[in-house]
Amino acid sequence: MAASLSDALTRSTLRFRTSSRHELVKGPSTRARAIQVESGSSAIDSATKDPLMLRAIRGEKVERPPIWMMRQAGRYMKIYQDLCKRHPTFRERSEKVDLAVEISLQPWEAFQPDGVILFSDILTPLSGMNIPFDIVKGTGPIIMNPVRSMEDVKTINALEPEKSVPFVGEALGLLRQEVGNNAAVLGFVGAPFTLASYIVEGGTSTHYKVIKKMAFDAPEVYHALLSSITDSVVEYVKYQADSGAQVVQIFDSWASEFCPADFEKYCLPYLKRIVDEVKVTHPDLPLILYTSGSGGLLERLQTTGADVISLDGTVDMEDARRRLGPDQAVQGNIDPVTLFASKEVITDRVLQTVQKAGDKKHVVNLGHGVMQGTPEEHVAHFFKTVRDFRY
Repeated sequence: MAASLSDALTRSTLRFRTSSRHELVKGPSTRARAIQVESGSSAIDSATKDPLMLRAIRGEKVERPPIWMMRQAGRYMKIYQDLCKRHPTFRERSEKVDLAVEISLQPWEAFQPDGVILFSDILTPLSGMNIPFDIVKGTGPIIMNPVRSMEDVKTINALEPEKSVPFVGEALGLLRQEVGNNAAVLGFVGAPFTLASYIVEGGTSTHYKVIKKMAFDAPEVYHALLSSITDSVVEYVKYQADSGAQVVQIFDSWASEFCPADFEKYCLPYLKRIVDEVKVTHPDLPLILYTSGSGGLLERLQTTGADVISLDGTVDMEDARRRLGPDQAVQGNIDPVTLFASKEVITDRVLQTVQKAGDKKHVVNLGHGVMQGTPEEHVAHFFKTVRDFRY
C-alpha cells in the first residue's frame, strides 16, 4: 500500500504546463488510467453514465455511496506541501489555472474520489466585487477595507465572473476534460452571511461581534450588504456551472453563530434566494448546503430547497435521516479526527455511517474539512473502504 500510494502521489507532479490560452498538455490521461483498471462493461459504464455522485443525489439505485472530502485538495498531502515551497502564496496557487488544476487533481490521482473539487477559496470573487483582500500564511484572510457603513456597501460592485475570475472557469473546464464521467467536478461558493462575516469583521473572527451587532443595530446596512453579496453569489454559481461544475457546494460555515430564530431572519432568506434563482436557469444543477455546527438548524436548512444537506458532527446520521426524511439527500458526516485513528476504527465508523444513512441519497464525506497532518495512508483507507462497500 505504501509504495503504491507514494507512486500515485508522485505521478501528479509536473503534469501540466499552459500556453497563453491555458490549454492543458497531458501525458497519459487520468481518465485513461482510471478506466484501465476496470474491465469490459464496467469501463464502458464509467465512460457513458453520469458520475456516481449525480446519480446518488438524484435518488437513483447505485451500488455504493459516492465519496469525496471537503478540503481534499491541499495541505495534508506531501505533494501539495512540496508544491507550496515552489509557489508560496495561496492566491498564486488558486488563481493560476495550471496550478489550480494540478492541485485539484492531486487527490484524484492518489485516491480516486467520486468528486473532484476545484482548489480555490470562498473569498476568491471578492476582488471582482471591489473588496480587496489577501490570504496570509499563519494569519488567514485579511480584508483591506472592512465594510461598516451604507457608504461602504455602495462601493461594492456586482460580480462579473467572466471578467474578474476567468481562471475559475478555465480551471473547471479543464477538470471536466480530465476526469470525464469518472467523477463529478465540484465548484463551491461562500454563502452571503459567511462572506459578510469576513468583509465586515476584516478577517477571521471568534465571536462575530461586529457583523452581529450590525445585524441587530443597523439592519438596513446589514440587509443591503447581504442583498448585494447574494446577487454576486448567484452569478458566481451560474458561472461555475456553465464552466464545467456539475455540483456546487454552498458554504455557510459560520451561520450557526446565530441562534435559530436569528438564523431565520439574517441568513435563511439569502440562502433561499440563491437556490431559487439558480434553479430558474439551472434546474438540474445539484446544490449542496453546508453549515458548521448545524445540528440545531437542519429543518431550517432543508427549507432552502438545497438538493443536499451536508451534515457536520453535531448530529448523528440516524437522527438527521429521521428529522429530514428519506427523500432529502444528505452528505457526511464522519469526524475528521477519525482519520487519525486506526484503520479498524476508520472502517467501523464508515460502515456505521453508511448503515445509518441507508441505501439512497447519501454522499460520504467528513463532517468538516480534512485536517492538516492527517496520515495519507489513512485517507487512502477511508476512500478504499467506501469504494469496496456494496449495498
